[in-house]
Amino acid sequence: MISSRAIRTVARAAAVTSLMALVACGDNAQPGPTPMEEIRQRETIWDLFNQRDDGTKVAVNRYLWNASLEVLNFLPVEQIDPFTGVITFGYGTPPGGGRAYRATVYISDPALEARSLNVSIQTRGGSPVAEGTQRAVEDAILTRARQLRVSDRRF
Repeated sequence: MISSRAIRTVARAAAVTSLMALVACGDNAQPGPTPMEEIRQRETIWDLFNQRDDGTKVAVNRYLWNASLEVLNFLPVEQIDPFTGVITFGYGTPPGGGRAYRATVYISDPALEARSLNVSIQTRGGSPVAEGTQRAVEDAILTRARQLRVSDRRF
């Protein structure tokens, strides 16, 4: 039979081991300077131009962004958010078409790739367009984005 004294000793040893493991996982890093301390630490005017990225820079592909605006230029722009990569277009009729459509473009990545672009197109009734039509618009945007990139390389 195991005595209660042995059980208490094992429990204490387990508690001490757990406590030691928990202490070892702690973060001993010193906190960084506050924004006001960073400003005070600047030595010259040129330090203003060497700022770090604080996460407020735009992280979408500019060629996809501009190509989306060019390809869907027959639709009025309702909302634009370059920080999240969303362009919301209102209802408009394509040249030579009779139905009104609206679109939402989501650019999820700074890479110029098909996986970075998501286009959703709806008719005025709210139903989505055929998958082939949506894919054709995505292909047109990707083609135009590649053309814009190639034209930038020439200069």
